Amino acid sequence: MILAAGLGTRLLPHTLTRPKPLFPVLGRPLLLWLLDDLRRAGLTPVVVNAWHLREQIAELLAEEADVILQMEEEKLGTGGSIRLAQPHFGDQPALVTNGDILHTIDYAWVYAQHRAAGNDATLVLHDYPRFNNVAMAADQWIVGFGNSEQGRGDGRPRMLAFTGIQVIDPALLSLIPPGIFYNSIDWYRELIRQGRRVRALVVKDHFWLDMGTPADYQRLQQTLLLAGSLGQGREHQGGENGG
Repeated sequence: MILAAGLGTRLLPHTLTRPKPLFPVLGRPLLLWLLDDLRRAGLTPVVVNAWHLREQIAELLAEEADVILQMEEEKLGTGGSIRLAQPHFGDQPALVTNGDILHTIDYAWVYAQHRAAGNDATLVLHDYPRFNNVAMAADQWIVGFGNSEQGRGDGRPRMLAFTGIQVIDPALLSLIPPGIFYNSIDWYRELIRQGRRVRALVVKDHFWLDMGTPADYQRLQQTLLLAGSLGQGREHQGGENGG
């Protein structure tokens, strides 16, 4: 699933006329690059949710046969949107990725690592000081969100950043009340409280940028233009958990 419903508040006023996942990257909407990566990993069909300026997303995806478009009439938040998509996932783990990031993390590798570990949920984390707010214990358990939170695990947790990529057990989405605004972080807190296997997969030596602000978007375009190609270095570059 690609989460593509957000308002893109940090990119205002530019997102008043174009949803963030449709911002061009080397002349092509970012959403299409993300779809290509998921297809390359064999992770299809793909659910794409849309709320803000959803008609534009629907128009772009009209001819994409392997896309399930989830048109949302109300703002549901990340958790609420994933909960609404639950019937499309079946009983296999579901990979969910944010629709405003560009990276070289291999989705197929992430999915395989999740299945091998037997986790209920896997959050792909990295060291990105600007966004380091996920607490991870030494044994890779996720123990909280925010600098003040500590849960399962001994010692001071390591603070890392969420890459926007996660793999989840769809059955556990039933813990989220349907049809209401709900943050996925609150769902993860409940899973941790219940003692579920919510673990980190830490990656390094990769390219990753989000399009959160106008400056971020400009830096992304400049980086890609200097590299000469979006295809350079698309393979996974390594992880602290192995692989």
